[in-house]
Parts: sequence; structure tokens; C-alpha cells
Amino acid sequence: MSLLRTSFQDAEHDSEKPREQYFETWTAQKTGITWKHDNALSRLRYLPESMGPGVGIFDYDNDGWMDLYFVNSGPADFFQPAKPLRNALYHNNRDGTFTDVTEKAGVAGRDFGIGVAAADYDRDGWTDILVTTYGRLILYHNNHDGTFTDVTKAAGLDEPGLFTSAAWFDSDNNGLLDLFVCHFVKYGKSLEQDCSVNGIRHYCYPKTYEAWASRLYKNNGDGTFTDISAPSGIGKYLGKAFGVVATDINNDGLLDLFVANDSVPNFLYLNKGGGKFEEIGFQAGVAYSADGAARSGMGVDAADFDGDGREDLLVANISRERDSLYRNTGHNTFVDAAGATGLGMATAMYTGWGCRFVDFDLDGRQDLILVSGHPDDLIESVNSSLQYREPLLLFHNNGNGFDNVSAAGGPAFKESYAARGLAVGDLDNDGRVDMVVGISGGAPLVLHNVVSNSNRWIGLSLTGLTVGARITWSVNGAEHSIFKRGGGSYLSSCDPRDVLGLGAAEYADWIQVRWPAAIGRTDRFEHVRAGKYYSLSPGGKLL
Repeated sequence: MSLLRTSFQDAEHDSEKPREQYFETWTAQKTGITWKHDNALSRLRYLPESMGPGVGIFDYDNDGWMDLYFVNSGPADFFQPAKPLRNALYHNNRDGTFTDVTEKAGVAGRDFGIGVAAADYDRDGWTDILVTTYGRLILYHNNHDGTFTDVTKAAGLDEPGLFTSAAWFDSDNNGLLDLFVCHFVKYGKSLEQDCSVNGIRHYCYPKTYEAWASRLYKNNGDGTFTDISAPSGIGKYLGKAFGVVATDINNDGLLDLFVANDSVPNFLYLNKGGGKFEEIGFQAGVAYSADGAARSGMGVDAADFDGDGREDLLVANISRERDSLYRNTGHNTFVDAAGATGLGMATAMYTGWGCRFVDFDLDGRQDLILVSGHPDDLIESVNSSLQYREPLLLFHNNGNGFDNVSAAGGPAFKESYAARGLAVGDLDNDGRVDMVVGISGGAPLVLHNVVSNSNRWIGLSLTGLTVGARITWSVNGAEHSIFKRGGGSYLSSCDPRDVLGLGAAEYADWIQVRWPAAIGRTDRFEHVRAGKYYSLSPGGKLL
């Protein structure tokens, strides 16, 4: 499908047409969510202050409703909060409101919290929580009774560093979820740089800090992990990693890793099998811009946005660099299609962080949500063309490319934010995917999807090992597909369920699930009715 046939409309052109509102804002008064992020803003502008927060959407108590987790900063060598800070877990009350259950659950966090990655790492059927920090990683094991236990040391993950995003995925097809954790730069208070302008401290560009290696931990199947960064080949590459997504770029049944680096080339780790990875970012065409420059990448995602059966890659970059939309051309190579789709021009002046491909209008095609905000809160004092707070962006997939429909996004899309993390998920089980945005130094933004078209949907909740599965469905003879990636966005964890858009159809002709290679089977179901969530385990029935 040629991307040169894209009909792109900018926000100004869209605003001339009457459009429905796609998202409404759920205020704190409605939701009961009173938690706010503290970014530890100081006169000296220490680097970690500008990075968080991440957000998580997952069902911690297996009641079928998505709960929310927010990550806060905390004590560090450069910061001692005046009053205790904590992360927050909110239980979904099934009526649009949420209850803070953090203390009971035991997941308040420690150190300077940054991001979250949720998954069932020990295959007991309950979602566990990994928190990344400037400090030490935290792994909370789900006790099945609404509480969690900090098992970080026992699991072998008690490592120090400046950790950002993380991805759970099966690196060696043995049926166990391994863990990749992005490490940003070599950092400590003593290594902080002075990036003053006219005697006023600004956050430093990451180029001034030393690159560092990210980490890959092998799941031993007994609740413990082994650091295999060195033997896997990943440990020898020094980067400044912000975002990671696990996907299969060549459909060989092995999960690869795409890592967004800030101010140094991006990494694409090709899974060679046997626990070995080869870094092919340069050869693949995803390491640099088309001009041969390393960009400042933050968030990442992967999806087959053009329907050709190959997973494409997205990177949210800093202002003046444009976001990258790498179209997979086969044979482990990519071309940047951001310009051809209009995405490049629309993002040129914004600094992107959280990003996610998701079908917000249920037409069966993967749309795109981007959140942004400049890392330097004083940027306007040195550059009048840039702003610290920036707008949310919403792009509709028209089948040939993307239309910028941000003007119809709703009231929140008319405001500007210091946005960082983004998670998407269905908070009220109505089949329409909502979004939650982490705001640096502020309250989270909860946006409820109110698209009013007549499109129908099928929800699918896969159980067991799911990362690496491919879901394909047919609607009136037209096929659509989703590959279940690990990680993605920025510092955040999304609803693990999938919503299949059917357009106006009342049934899917059929749904097929090709499970990950470790399971090695395919399940198919005919004539599936729309309008509900189904659960499925390998070889089972749709329930």
C-alpha cells in the first residue's frame, strides 16, 4: 500500500469542519483521583526531574476491570522531599470512580520513581508490577489478595541505576517472560552538569552525559532472574535509552527489541535465537534521521499501520527533529514515512514522549495518539519559538496514511501540558479505548472515549503467554491484524486486552489467534458476535 497517496489534513484545516468530540475529560471530581506528581523541581535542575512520570493500566485483582497505577518521585541524592511522596494504586469501582488502595496493597514505592511495567512474570494468573527508578528497581509480586510483596532482592533485580522504560517479553521462546530495562545515562549528583544560560540553570541536553548499557534479565522460572546482558550481546552497546518495544520485525517467531536513544543512534536488536541479539539499527535504517543525524528519541511503539503484514516502528523525538515513522519494507530494512504521511510536519515543533497505536474509532485500523512537552521548563526564556507545555496529538488512520484530527479530540486537545507517560485502555468496559496521561509536576489526565459512531467491537483477553501472539480477524471479507508487542509508549503500561474494531458489522466472520512460538498453536473461531469481551487460553473456547 503506497504511503504517497496519503491525504493529510492539518489541524487548522480540520478545525474548519464540524466534528464530533472524540474524548471527554474525566476530572478529579468525577474519578476521585486526587494523586499528583511531584517532579522535585529545583533551582539546580537535576536531570531526573524532567523525566517522569509513567502510568499503568492493568487489572491487579482479576475482577475484569482496569485499575490505575501512578509513579511519583521520591528521595534521591539530590532531593529530599519536604513531605513523604508515594506512588498510587487506584481500584476501579466500575462506575467511573476509583479508590486509592495504595497503602493496603503495599505498592507506595521507594527511591525516585520514574516508570512502570506490569505483567504476570511467574505465570500464576495475577499481574505483578515492576517500577523503574533513579535508585533501584522495584518488583512487586501479586499476593492474589489485593496486596503485593516487594521481592526485588530475592528475584535478583536489586540493581542501581537511572532506569526508564521496560518491556516484558519471551526472549528465547521458552515460555517465560524475560525483562529488558532501559538505562538512560551514567548519572549521580556528583556527575550533574552546569548548563546555565545567563546565570540561570537549565536542564542539560543528554549529550553532556556518558552513555550506559541497558539490561536484559532472563527469567529462571523459579521467581528469580539472571542478568544476561553480556552474553546476549546487548550489554556491549552503550546508549541513552528512553523507550523500548518488543516486536517481531521479520515474522520469524523471535521477538526483537527496538530502543529509542536520546542524542545517540537508536538500537534495533535482532533476535538471532539461542539468547543472542545482533544490533542492526544502522543497516536497518532506524538508527539515524534521513540526514544521517542521531535524534533525541523518547517514546516508541510498533504496529502494522499500513496493513502489509509487517510491523512498523514509531519514535517520538524532541522538537525540531520530527517524529519518526519507520515503515517496514521487508528484509530487516525500514524507510522513514513520517514525511509522506504528514506525521513529520505535524510533530516538527513538539517534543514527543508517550505514544501508542490504537484503534480509537473501531474501524479496524490502527490510529495514533502522541503526548508531548518540552523537557526544559525554561525553554521559552531562551527560544521564543518553543513552549514547555505542548498539545496532545490525535491521528486517524485513513487506510493510506494519517489525518490529523486533534482539533476534534475534545477539550483536552485544545490545552497544553508537560506530558510524559501515556497508557491506553478501556476503563469502563464499553469497548472504546480511553487514555491516561502522566503530567510532570501535576495531576494525571484521564480521557474517556466518547466516539459516537455506530462501529462495533469485540474485546479479546488472552491468558497465559501473550506477547508475540498475532490476532487476525475478518469483517465482511476484509482482514485486519494486531501483533501483541511488549512494552511500547514511554514509562508506561497499557491495558493488556485487545479491542478489535468491526466497523458497522455485527459479527466478525472469523477470529484467529496464532499464539507465540513457545506455545506453537493457532486457534480459530467462526462468526463471533460483537459487543463483549471474550477470554481465551491456548486450545480453549471463547468465554
